Amino acid sequence: MKYYILASGSKGNCTVIQSLDSTIVIDAGTTDRHLKACFKEIEVDYKDIDALLITHTHGDHINRINLFKDSTMYTPEFLGDKYKQKKLYGEEEFSIGNFKIKSITLSHDRALTLGYIIESNDKKLVYVTDTGYFKDKHLEEIFDADYYIFESNHDPIMLMETNRPFMLKQRIMAMDGHLSNDDASLVLSQSVTPRTKEVVLAHLSEEANDAKLAVKCMRESLPFDAINVRAAKQFEIIYGGNNNEK
Repeated sequence: MKYYILASGSKGNCTVIQSLDSTIVIDAGTTDRHLKACFKEIEVDYKDIDALLITHTHGDHINRINLFKDSTMYTPEFLGDKYKQKKLYGEEEFSIGNFKIKSITLSHDRALTLGYIIESNDKKLVYVTDTGYFKDKHLEEIFDADYYIFESNHDPIMLMETNRPFMLKQRIMAMDGHLSNDDASLVLSQSVTPRTKEVVLAHLSEEANDAKLAVKCMRESLPFDAINVRAAKQFEIIYGGNNNEK
């Protein structure tokens, strides 16, 4: 299994995951120009993917779904009559090509927000962003993964020092907002094992976080030093999985 994070943050999100001859995409935010350039760089035809998985329907996750209009979309909310879509209602298991996928419910200020646990060819990837807290009942399900793409949105002190309206700060820190660095570190400190190879911190705030700070917080919490910890950026491709394995 290999993955490419093409965009991650409040200005757009998109991740490509491949295994054997199957390709899926999670979310379709950012801009047409950026997405098309990224797909060209990673040598993947966005018109020929197996499916698009949607986490939730905020604009930074779906504003470019028209690029994938010929692909089947797995979605927690109806996207419109012109798309081929399969409605997800919460915690479900399904298969797409070589992937076995389980959706898990998160806590965000949208009607339904999902994370995904993706397995193929003896590899396991956990994808979780946009959640105010992580439910204890899902800890066992995300345990012992090879790869984690996991939200580490903000540092609370940095957030409070921004010029953002107080109501927005409250929204971000709420139970249906976004995970802080400390929250993400606590969850993954209970989840990683010697099997875990990579952790990518996702959906970092550009104003209320710092990549080095987020990575430092995570590294200090993880019990295994060999895990590669990185932070995804808004407009920079992250190569992971088999792309990084020798």
